[in-house]
Amino acid sequence: MSSLSARIEQFATRRIWRSIAWLERRMAATSPIGDKPFFPDDTFAWASVLEANWRDIRQELDQLLVHRDELPNFQDISLAQRSLTQDDQWKTYFFAGYGIDFETNRERCPRTIELLKNVEGMSTAFFSILGPGKRLPEHRGPYKGVLRYHLALKIPEPADACGIKVGGETAHWQEGRSMVFDDTYPHEAWNETEEDRVVLFMDVVRPLKFPYSVLNDWALKYIASTPFIRDAKDKHAAWEKQFEAMRRDTDRAGTR
Repeated sequence: MSSLSARIEQFATRRIWRSIAWLERRMAATSPIGDKPFFPDDTFAWASVLEANWRDIRQELDQLLVHRDELPNFQDISLAQRSLTQDDQWKTYFFAGYGIDFETNRERCPRTIELLKNVEGMSTAFFSILGPGKRLPEHRGPYKGVLRYHLALKIPEPADACGIKVGGETAHWQEGRSMVFDDTYPHEAWNETEEDRVVLFMDVVRPLKFPYSVLNDWALKYIASTPFIRDAKDKHAAWEKQFEAMRRDTDRAGTR
């Protein structure tokens, strides 16, 4: 790429992100559900379907946790997470991310995927596994056009030893229950128990009125095209190949 082309691309990128920043301010002012750290559990109608069937999802999760140590660390998939975690105590198992479906992972959890088909506006979905004693420092999500949704699947006792603080408000997960919050508020999370805490973690398009709903769709498509997302896709594909090879070796060893 020539220096002129590079400068033009940099200029265009800056203008796009300025437009997205303006859009975020308009979202905060005009969203029909308001602008606050936490939202009611029933903000999304489909949440009741997930809650009613959470044990089915938990069953598929338990099968994956047999291979817990082989699941990818979040920072190994998304380099942006390295400011939050550098150890092996924040594990992930991705189903979808900004228009990318991780088909091999989805095939291992067919009931979970069947239930996720009820979720309108889902941009990201994965199992988020926070290890014993793990604390995520305060941070802020990148974009206000989505809301963060958690379905609590595995919450060790005592339940109040696992928590999250968003915008100065503290909440605790309850197995089988939903939690909805705006991750662009400063937030932190912790697991002060001796077991894993696991939630079904999703980013879901924020309810907006026209024309901001259309502009938000455009912004999400742009974000999905950025090198940050493409790099995460490539890293996850590499992990999937490695994980499948490990599983095949384990299966062959078990038949000898």
